[in-house]
Amino acid sequence: MRLSLTLPPRLTALALALLLAGCAVGPRYEQAPTVDTPAAFKQGQGEWVRAAPADTLERGPWWQLFNDPLLNDLASRVEVNNQNIAIAVASYAQARSLVAEQRASLFPTVTLDGGANRTGGRGTTAERNSYKVNIGASWEPDVWGRLRRTVDSARAGEQASLADLASARLSAQGELAINYFGIRLQDAQRALLAQTITGYQRTLQITNNRYTAGVVPRTDVLQAETQLANAQADMLGLERQRAQLEHAIAVLVGVAPANFTLPVQPTLLLTVPDVPIEVPSVLLQRRPDIAAAERRVAQANEQIGIAQSAYYPSVGLSGSAGFGASRLGDLFNASNLVWALGISAAQTLFNAGATTARVQGTRAAFDEAAARYRQTMLVAFQDVEDQLVASRVLGQQLALRQQAARAADLVEQQVLNRYQAGQINYTEVINAQATAQNARRNLLQLQVDRQVAAVALIQSLGGGWRGLSETK
Repeated sequence: MRLSLTLPPRLTALALALLLAGCAVGPRYEQAPTVDTPAAFKQGQGEWVRAAPADTLERGPWWQLFNDPLLNDLASRVEVNNQNIAIAVASYAQARSLVAEQRASLFPTVTLDGGANRTGGRGTTAERNSYKVNIGASWEPDVWGRLRRTVDSARAGEQASLADLASARLSAQGELAINYFGIRLQDAQRALLAQTITGYQRTLQITNNRYTAGVVPRTDVLQAETQLANAQADMLGLERQRAQLEHAIAVLVGVAPANFTLPVQPTLLLTVPDVPIEVPSVLLQRRPDIAAAERRVAQANEQIGIAQSAYYPSVGLSGSAGFGASRLGDLFNASNLVWALGISAAQTLFNAGATTARVQGTRAAFDEAAARYRQTMLVAFQDVEDQLVASRVLGQQLALRQQAARAADLVEQQVLNRYQAGQINYTEVINAQATAQNARRNLLQLQVDRQVAAVALIQSLGGGWRGLSETK
């Protein structure tokens, strides 16, 4: 059951003053939910500093830290042509439009209408003309703060959408960098494997000559042929992997794979950015996913107040003024003026607990958003810790891999010399060559892993550690 009330015009001013003195209902959003934050990173020396989200700070072109002109060019193309970013841009535009739409509800709605009619009939019914022009206005005063909370909710949604856009951009750029370094790894491994295949072909020729001379059995020739064929098959596998990574990059830059080609770069030229000795946790504030999660908590908080406002009556003000006449020339005479002012109020007396259920639902949605925010924060700490330890350990492994590769190369050469001298069998040659090949490939893989770990650390910090002074 709904009750409505219309007051005389002279009571309108008094009622309006009372309405404007109303106050908003529902909880105020003071700050983000509390999270168990560490005093410092376990794998670093930077202290955690609690502050407001700084996801809108300029991150800069972080990919330039790797000093690769081609990567810089591809990253700029991602900014413009990537369709996932285009989707996020369109979503943000929708969120901005929603804010403007909700803000308009705070103001009166004014309408203008007019009309002209001619009536008549047969017999003695005379024909008549009628004209009218009317302007009207209606306004719902925001007595309980429902409209303001609706605007604030939409604004928080807009800010979350903007953070989602930043997340999409950072994700696409990071994926591009990782795929690009993957291609460079494939190129270097193919160049390395090509050298290995050349060596295997030479070894096969030597083995054939020794077999022809009756020095070694035919099994040595078969083993050499097997080793060469496996290496050639591995080369085809690398070719397939490179093609797939190239296709992925084409999609990231918004180009059909058939129209995109990256030049081969056999030499692995790597620049791994140095992680500062102190990586402050305050940089986590720049992570757009954290900002988006926090804004959605604020949005859920506003929904509680919107739902609670249904406990109170809705109030509306209306007014109109118009002219009506049977002749067009008399339409705007003062004697034909008609006006009206009114105020109305409506209150729901019984709806079987539907309002209470909606309030409880919004509170549960707030709890869900708060839990998602806490989980996002904890995952962010995990991401940074993982990449800090990865950067440290991979740097330590590099010297050991280099040492292992040098030693394996020497062993391979010495074993091959001893085989040619007839001192050992071919099985030892195969083992030494396989060990050397694995050592060289592991060294290449480790070098690219360090770059990938740097990209992951940059992403986990919300876009790098540049602009450190701006976040302190």
